[in-house]
Amino acid sequence: MFLALLSASGPVSSVLVNRYGSRPVVITGGLLCCLGMVSASFSTNVVELYLTVGFIGGIGLAFNLQPALTIIGKYFYKKRPMANGLAMAGSPVFLSTLAPFNQYLFNTFGWKGSFLILGGILLNSCVAGSLMRPVGPKQTNKAKNKIGIKADEAEAKKSHKKSLSEKINKYLDFSLFKHRGFLIYLSGNVIMFLGFFAPIIFLAPYAKDKGIDEYSAAFLLSIMAFVDMFARPSVGLIANSRFIRPRIQYFFSFAIMFTGVCHLLCPLAEDYTSLVLYAIFFGLGFGSVSSVLFETLMDLVGAQRFSSAVGLVTIVECCPVLLGPPLAGKLVDETGQYKYMYIACGAIVFLSSVWLLIGNAINYRLLAKEKKLAEAEKKIHKPESTESEPLSKPNHSDVNVQSARTEDHPSERETNI
Repeated sequence: MFLALLSASGPVSSVLVNRYGSRPVVITGGLLCCLGMVSASFSTNVVELYLTVGFIGGIGLAFNLQPALTIIGKYFYKKRPMANGLAMAGSPVFLSTLAPFNQYLFNTFGWKGSFLILGGILLNSCVAGSLMRPVGPKQTNKAKNKIGIKADEAEAKKSHKKSLSEKINKYLDFSLFKHRGFLIYLSGNVIMFLGFFAPIIFLAPYAKDKGIDEYSAAFLLSIMAFVDMFARPSVGLIANSRFIRPRIQYFFSFAIMFTGVCHLLCPLAEDYTSLVLYAIFFGLGFGSVSSVLFETLMDLVGAQRFSSAVGLVTIVECCPVLLGPPLAGKLVDETGQYKYMYIACGAIVFLSSVWLLIGNAINYRLLAKEKKLAEAEKKIHKPESTESEPLSKPNHSDVNVQSARTEDHPSERETNI
């Protein structure tokens, strides 16, 4: 539920980020995460844990994750994949110590005390949110400000006539569902997330089933997170290279394929050494996918539409995220062995990589054809435009109003400059 609410709250987070900016949304998310964990320490049954950790904590984490990703696109353009990799490396830095730390908290303070301490730790995300300074184009010319005010008044008059769908589309861009690359990315991710999180959740129980003690089993997650910590910025640096970035969608597909192969080979691990080896490769694959997961989406839709794109993607992904781990647990209950669950998850992740590879290959080919057609049309219409002149001169006030409107919605490159 925690992971599913993280995805399902994406559209709400998108609307709030577009309306108020990243800073207040992240601070609110930190308060909700703290409230969910502290309230969980007073729970008396599992249903109350669903409400506190699952619902309140999941929404709080959604308010933390998406604004942080959105503001990266506003701060960076040239080195954005590297920035995404470094930012995403924050979670495995703490996760590498969290698994044994959780076991220590549970043995020392019990589950109630553990929730209280985790709530205090999550409150630190408010500090991170306060550092997210909003950026945007500044207008220094008073004349431009007056024109902008007039344009805003004209827009305000027109807004009364807008339908409800247009108002919603202002915050969530539903036209993305007509975007070919976005649909390929979304469908591939829906398949992938059905088997993406279950191997992490069942890694420690799988090790215990092999006769390994609980601390050593928890340490496997630390090993995975430690490798993940270095994999994310390293992969971000590779993805930022001039050889990879123009075809980053292919790189993303191969990273998913590598992760799927790791899960398919996991049942071959019979002792602790082989499980450590699996955790290392799993951390490398997981870090590679996580590093470019949102960069590939931003590469498809641009920074201006990224916030809406993340919201729409996460609301669709919440279903496979919610269904994946319970279905994996059901498979373990039915078969009595974890290896079939890892094989199933590996097959699903591998299938999603093949789907993305084929879809991206078709998309890149169609984009190349469209680019050639556009260039050919420009060559055809270019002589006509040079020979003919406009019959009437454009109105300068209209031009100024249009320029003011374009400043309200600058392009991705202009925003980052």
